[in-house]
Amino acid sequence: MTIRQKQPPPRQVERAVKGTGFRPDIEGLRAVAVLAVVLYHADIPGVAGGYIGVDVFFVISGFLITRLLWREVTTSNTIQLGRFYGARARRLLPAAATVGIATAVGAAIALPPLQARSVFVDGITSALYVGNYRFAMQGTDYLAANLPPSPFQHYWSLGAEEQFYLAWPVLIIATAWLVRRLPLFRGRAVVAASEAMPYALVLALVAAASLVAAVLWTRTLPAWAFFSLPTRAWELAAGGLVALSIQQWHRLPPLLAAIVGWGGLALIVVTCTQLGPHTPYPGTAALLPVLGTALVIGGGCVTGSLGAGRVLCRPAMRAIGRVSYSWYLWHWPVLLLMPPLLGVPAGLLARLTAAVVSAGLAVVTLHLVENPGRFAVGLRRSAKASLVVAGVASGVTAGACLLLLTVIPVPVGHGRAAPKANIVALPPTAVPDLSPQEAAVRQAFAQARDAVAASADLRAVPSNLDPSLANASADKAAVFVNGCTRSWRDVVQAECAGGDTASPTTVALVGDSHAAMWNPAFQQIAEQRHWRLETLAKVTCPLQELHITSPYLGREYTECEQWRAQIMARLQAEHPHLVVLTMSRRYGADFGFTSYDPAWIDALGRTVSQLRNMGSSVLVLGPVADPRSWVPTCLSGHLDDATACAPPRLVAVNANGIAAEQTAVTGAGSHYADLSDLFCTPERCPMIVGNTLVFRDDNHVTTEYAQLLAPVMGVLADRAVTNG
Repeated sequence: MTIRQKQPPPRQVERAVKGTGFRPDIEGLRAVAVLAVVLYHADIPGVAGGYIGVDVFFVISGFLITRLLWREVTTSNTIQLGRFYGARARRLLPAAATVGIATAVGAAIALPPLQARSVFVDGITSALYVGNYRFAMQGTDYLAANLPPSPFQHYWSLGAEEQFYLAWPVLIIATAWLVRRLPLFRGRAVVAASEAMPYALVLALVAAASLVAAVLWTRTLPAWAFFSLPTRAWELAAGGLVALSIQQWHRLPPLLAAIVGWGGLALIVVTCTQLGPHTPYPGTAALLPVLGTALVIGGGCVTGSLGAGRVLCRPAMRAIGRVSYSWYLWHWPVLLLMPPLLGVPAGLLARLTAAVVSAGLAVVTLHLVENPGRFAVGLRRSAKASLVVAGVASGVTAGACLLLLTVIPVPVGHGRAAPKANIVALPPTAVPDLSPQEAAVRQAFAQARDAVAASADLRAVPSNLDPSLANASADKAAVFVNGCTRSWRDVVQAECAGGDTASPTTVALVGDSHAAMWNPAFQQIAEQRHWRLETLAKVTCPLQELHITSPYLGREYTECEQWRAQIMARLQAEHPHLVVLTMSRRYGADFGFTSYDPAWIDALGRTVSQLRNMGSSVLVLGPVADPRSWVPTCLSGHLDDATACAPPRLVAVNANGIAAEQTAVTGAGSHYADLSDLFCTPERCPMIVGNTLVFRDDNHVTTEYAQLLAPVMGVLADRAVTNG
């Protein structure tokens, strides 16, 4: 049976605002925020900017907490930190701990062991409210940028808020202490010395510094700009400034206040629908939802039937607002974990169902966890008891994740040890109508095809897998960690020479991270042939002259364009004997172009011609097979059937795109190497060859596999140098 409540009349709302301080319109505003976030994460069309709901929550929190602290410091000349922290802990931690434990258990059941173990670490840092910095660090690691999203990732905002709750009361107390000692206020009453202006000035300075950092870091350190408190503090401070200027808001004429409130609500809705996942954020774009929220809260200080409260105070909106915190906690893990738990694809219907299920869980959590924790008489009377209970709740969450790390061990292959694949450089067999170099290439490819075919039907993951599944993520070639491979924001290419550095024969390995991943193979070749090897690589930056945007930076990728110009000038000056050019073929429209499209093929041909005109031989390496999964994670969930992670060749290899590239490169008088047979049989592309793991993630080969194929790369380079 549904009980329908009548909307409270304006006078009743006004008494609530002026008496208890409760703002029913803010409760409704929470509904707007959580609906935006849930619909965005559920990938509902038309809500591409729904992530701004978190900004709305931040402004609301800043307003409510500042108003609470301001009221206390002006009446008692101090802040009882224990009581404040106890109230916040009762409000937030029990529900967060409940959902956190459920999320960890769900991840243990639904996710492959390797991914689940990473989630447990996310859970520990989230329980300690520092998860936002873990996610920021992961976001700055290019090789971890495509990791599957964590079910704890949304806890970043809770971490930022908790850090704000720790810092802001101390700042208020420090400001009060300073105000009492300023000559301007000496001898005056405490209340007179506690006027809002000094506090507003301090908060404005904090907001200004934070906003500047947010704008700068959005361009240079986007992950840190998104996740860290220093770049989000200005949003909380904006709400605080509204709280400190409350008297000025109360003086607005009712009609003007209504216009302000409706304008703010419209601004929130517009940004929710017009921004998108590729908008540089927070940056200056976050000003729009933050300003809109501030206007709604400020305009709501003047109650009346014309204001935005007319919508926000409706029973349905307030009901959603009451469960908004628990719904926010539940929606993301349910969206991620429910499809694999039920074995269904994550389509639109599944996402909508998950959103509804998470709403139901939120209602249960509100009544069984949130409200009992907030309103328990014993806890309300004792700040110490509140802190102890909240601390225990967080400790239990972290302990549960630690326990699951123990229960679910590091996945290890338990199949019998497999022999290492063997590919060696053989003296070329004389073949009619073939040069010795061409014959050597064919022999090397035949060995590689045999090794791949021998592993195509491998079931159990070998016990001697190299690298092991646990160590695969750390299996980075030296050029990825010593500065040779330039990161997103780097422009200048560091000197990175290997092999015989005194040799007059220079080979340049050039491109993005897919060029860098072949460095271990070419390092071996350079040492054997006494060549000087230069590795010139920059992440997500192909050498072709294509206008490029970066979805990782959320803007035009000017650093790539500057790096390209520098590299081309350097190659022009150095005249290497051989340029080995390769790059990822996973570029999509979000980069401003797509791999294999006509612009890509045309740019590749022009680039090869430029390099040939410099006097260098050119070898273009074709793409690796696309594994279509995060390989170590997939194998950890299929230890007895590695073929489950081996995609069909037709899916993993773009034969038409490779053919178009080959035509463009050979037409420019250079060599092209189709590498498909080094990864695939005619039917499938195994992820283990011999005992060697082929991919360290979802697109980069392991150091071990690159070294295994060094003889093949060597004969390809020999052919290009000889026939250049």
